[in-house]
Amino acid sequence: MGQGLLTPVLALRDGALACEGVALDTLAEAVGTPSYVYSSAAIRDQFRQLDKALSGIPHRIHYSLKANANWAILRLVRSLGAGAEVVSGGELYRALQGGFAPEDVVFGGVGKSARELGEAVEAGIRLVNVESEAELRLLDGIACERKRRIPVGLRLNPEITVDSPHAYIQTGGKGHKFGIPYDDGLSAARLAASLPWLELAGLDMHVGSQLAVLDAYERGLERILSLLEAVRAEGIDSIRYLDIGGGLAVPYEDERPPDLRAYGRIVRDVARRSGLEILVEPGRFLVADAGTLLTRVLYRKRSGGREIAVTDAGMTELLRPSHYQAYHHIEPVRPRQRVTVRIDVVGPVCESGDFLALDREMPDIEAGDLLAIRTAGAYGYSMASNYNARPRSPEILVDGDRYAVTTDREEYQDLIRLERHTLDWKNP
Repeated sequence: MGQGLLTPVLALRDGALACEGVALDTLAEAVGTPSYVYSSAAIRDQFRQLDKALSGIPHRIHYSLKANANWAILRLVRSLGAGAEVVSGGELYRALQGGFAPEDVVFGGVGKSARELGEAVEAGIRLVNVESEAELRLLDGIACERKRRIPVGLRLNPEITVDSPHAYIQTGGKGHKFGIPYDDGLSAARLAASLPWLELAGLDMHVGSQLAVLDAYERGLERILSLLEAVRAEGIDSIRYLDIGGGLAVPYEDERPPDLRAYGRIVRDVARRSGLEILVEPGRFLVADAGTLLTRVLYRKRSGGREIAVTDAGMTELLRPSHYQAYHHIEPVRPRQRVTVRIDVVGPVCESGDFLALDREMPDIEAGDLLAIRTAGAYGYSMASNYNARPRSPEILVDGDRYAVTTDREEYQDLIRLERHTLDWKNP
């Protein structure tokens, strides 16, 4: 059976929704809208449930920064014992600046540049997960230049079909850009073991995101274990990590949460059979439920027989509905006795694809109402943009009955801060 949050992220207090002990309408008055609100308790809850599921085996949880790289969240997950998983030089910089030691960092990603690989070598991180033989050779040359040996893992594409809500979050199928094709895994391992400045330290896979059914994990891990046996049969005995990626599902609508007990059984069996330390890379699973996007209804209108509510948040604050046709629950912060209505909740951006919900049945809402958009802690701020020259919104962390602004709202001057007003022309 699946496990959800032990305590609700939002609950009614004195007639209004509150995040832990702080009323959302109080936050909206103090900080304005749109704004992102994160629950510390929810993040701790998710981390501890996952850590408990993996108890009894050597393992390390490496938080995937791409879900949400807010510094306050990084400090929070680090305090719980997490390492970091990054997929760019910028995320590596954020992780190190956020207090993670280099040995706490795993660097993945399909298109790491020479500069980024050099930064990983200079930092002396725990593991670089390599996704092609060309990357292995490039990294070996960079490590040679710096005279620093670097541990590498091989990200293998297990080439299995997975059932996930959208094609864009499937990463482990044949022909996907991610990872080394499974049939090339042994030759890649031979190459990695032969290169003088690389230490083949791990095997890695990531089958996709939003996996509620665990069959994909089992099938993918069986393939990786078979490859591990073949690598060991070659006399390569340097592998000490099995990185099984992330991808545990988060319920957005009425989906069941993943069965963490079953997940733990699968991973413990793999740890026993491999004798390796298990690395896991959750991102969305730790922070999605913790986040709420606050937005104010600007206008209510009717067009072509459709009811429309225009809010001050849109695809620039939450891209997932437009990009993935994703569902996010939306509700008034101060619920009143109202009839329900079928309504489009749309944003202010000059795009027809700018919407938060289409034809959604929900309590009737009016101009001025404050809305809470749930499950916005992952891929909200991290995918936010300045499209239409919209300043990005603030981030707020709640802990019990207190809150702190962790990222300020951008001002108009921030939109042009990096642009040069006087051009310094040069001839090539």
